[in-house]
Amino acid sequence: MITVFRIMLVPVLFLLLFFSPGKLQSFFAGLVFSLASISDCVDGYLARRMNMVTDFGKFLDPLADKLLVGIALIMMIPLGRAPLWIVAIILGREVMVTLLRVISLRKGNKVIEATMAGKYKTGFQISAIIPLLFHYEYNLGLGFFDFSVDFQIVGMAFLYAALVLTIWTGVDYLYKFIKMY
Repeated sequence: MITVFRIMLVPVLFLLLFFSPGKLQSFFAGLVFSLASISDCVDGYLARRMNMVTDFGKFLDPLADKLLVGIALIMMIPLGRAPLWIVAIILGREVMVTLLRVISLRKGNKVIEATMAGKYKTGFQISAIIPLLFHYEYNLGLGFFDFSVDFQIVGMAFLYAALVLTIWTGVDYLYKFIKMY
């Protein structure tokens, strides 16, 4: 149910980013994506804790993640929030790994498990997308101690780190796949 909820947030995110979002729409897009990311963690935790891990969930959960991350990144290209070449590399890696998993399953081999580096990659991607969605500079001061944060700059720093991890984990996955055959 939580995974289905995350998938239902994809069109909401799309609509918030589609009509040249201003500060308010960007803020809500960041909140929607944050909610989806938190629900992903809760979903995984509850599924393991309550021993409710299913094959359907194993299929649908990564699909929901890829839809959310993919839509968010693609929609930020025309808004000038994420460079096309970085988005192409990130999404290209996801497509490659998905295809290699399908090939491996069709040949009757087990799927190469996700590594800690892959989990860090996902964490950095999410940590990049959230501030890129918020995008604008926000004053986070307390009145007596004012300071501003430019979320676009923060998001780009995390996006470059995510890019490095994306390439590293993609090459690692490809190497392990080739080694299997």
